[in-house]
Amino acid sequence: MKTPTAKKPLRNDIFLIAGLLLAAAVALVYLFVFRPQGDTVKITVNGELYATYPLSQNVTKDIYTGENNEHHNRLVIQDGKAYMEIATCPDGICVEHTAIFRNGESIVCLPHGVVISVITEDAGSPDVVI
Repeated sequence: MKTPTAKKPLRNDIFLIAGLLLAAAVALVYLFVFRPQGDTVKITVNGELYATYPLSQNVTKDIYTGENNEHHNRLVIQDGKAYMEIATCPDGICVEHTAIFRNGESIVCLPHGVVISVITEDAGSPDVVI
């Protein structure tokens, strides 16, 4: 009596894993290469809208938060990209974040409650087509 071999299920598992990795790679390429560029930077502080600026303008904006404005962030919009230049938070992750310019990208300074998001404001298109 022959014992069943485990080669066929192992080979199928390898094909399945390779297919899933390929699908994930294609999805990542689509997200990072073909995602449209945004046109507006939206700043929210503690969930409330603070300001909006077009990505087409070069702007430097100081954002002060906290009870006595003791927290400081500096947003720079330059050459169509936005980045955090200064943050007085203890970890500084938001300062190390790469510049953002694509629709849906964001920079978050969690200790200060500051969120910088790139959005596309297209007021001419309807929300619903009937």
